[in-house]
Amino acid sequence: MNRDEILAKSRAENKNKDIYEQEVLKKAGKSAVIVQLVLAAVFFATQIFVGKGINWGLWALVFSTNMTISWVKYINLHRQRELATAIIYTIFVFVMSGYYIYNLIISSAVL
Repeated sequence: MNRDEILAKSRAENKNKDIYEQEVLKKAGKSAVIVQLVLAAVFFATQIFVGKGINWGLWALVFSTNMTISWVKYINLHRQRELATAIIYTIFVFVMSGYYIYNLIISSAVL
């Protein structure tokens, strides 16, 4: 293979996407998840500290991000580890969402 063939093959594999831009987007996504977790932890601790109980909906939102990332990775990479992680996060999201909705219903003045 000569240089031009290798370059053409690389472009075809990357679909003319900028590799640096892909890495920056990947890093940005990871940073966003970390910021989301930190903010959720601060809100969670504050809510408990002021005596308002636990907001399971907040954690369902936080875990839904990781759940989505894991499912996308599994669908594209077909790794069993990603499938296991996606299933665990999905269970967390459904349980926390269910508990949050249940608490809203039982504390509702309308129902």
